[in-house]
Amino acid sequence: MKKVLLSVLCLSAMLIAFAQKPYKVVFYNLENLFDTINDPNKNDEEYLPEGARKWTTYRYNCKLDNMSRVLFDIAAEDKNFPAVIGVSEIENRLVLEDLIATPKLAKANYRIVHYDSPDRRGVDCAFFYRPDKFQLEGSEAHRISFPGRPTFFTRDLVAMWGKIEGEPFYFIVSHWPSRLGGKERSQYSRDFVAEKCKHICDSVRTVNPATKVVIMGDFNDDATDASVTDILGAKGDKKGKIKDLQPNDMYNPFYSMYKAGYGTLGYRDSWNLFDNIVVSENLATGSTGQLKIQKKEGAKLYGNIFYRPYMIQQDGQYKNYPLRSFVGSNFQNGYSDHFPVYIYISK
Repeated sequence: MKKVLLSVLCLSAMLIAFAQKPYKVVFYNLENLFDTINDPNKNDEEYLPEGARKWTTYRYNCKLDNMSRVLFDIAAEDKNFPAVIGVSEIENRLVLEDLIATPKLAKANYRIVHYDSPDRRGVDCAFFYRPDKFQLEGSEAHRISFPGRPTFFTRDLVAMWGKIEGEPFYFIVSHWPSRLGGKERSQYSRDFVAEKCKHICDSVRTVNPATKVVIMGDFNDDATDASVTDILGAKGDKKGKIKDLQPNDMYNPFYSMYKAGYGTLGYRDSWNLFDNIVVSENLATGSTGQLKIQKKEGAKLYGNIFYRPYMIQQDGQYKNYPLRSFVGSNFQNGYSDHFPVYIYISK
């Protein structure tokens, strides 16, 4: 009888430990994940077998394997596949389907939310989500139209909403316009998208103040830039404190990481942190419902940047930068020019 009771107690402890695993939310810029097929409606000529990158089936499969390795290793940290993954710089739904069908990711049973956008480079944003963790209720694409600039096209904001443990969530994945032409000259376009993100967030929470909003993406601005702190309203401090947040505030866990010297991409011998996951006040503090952001076990900050030695350039001009697929026109079978970021959510 004692042995039976002990076995039941051990099984119960195991089930409780499994149930208490936090939800992991990830963002990763996959840097030019194109297929090898010519799409006349996309600017994909560079990424074709006969194109400048000589983008053969072999190179495409290398890219898929490398991306799946990173996402699998993020899952391996706590033996739990992320509940939600936002991605950018993907050509179409086909590459998303190919990626989640790789051996390392197939067991996660991911579903896709994707919309084709009018971006000039032919790349989009999208989501993967686990239907056993996030119950999807709807999705939409928010088109970005710049006043007075009818020929300037960028990536759509992709949104999805649903529930986690019965609590309402609204996710946005975005890839803000680049700094092409210089930071100051191009700042208006990022400010405009930041304002659009903020407007969507405010509208969603006006309808239901209990909704927990997550805005993720490659902002092409650092966590401390005004587009993020003032226009999007994503607050943060060096110590990552959240106690002073007000009900309509947003919180950026990566502000304190950037202040501490961390980055997700290198440029001209310095680090930027363009990759952010911003959350609404109620997800930061738990002021509605029970789910809120949590620190990784043993961590001092709420934000997390994932990198491993195999993802880092080991020599040459770009030593210690993220290991890209190409340096110039030379294929080096790398990963991305960005490191992925993630947060944890639990009770």
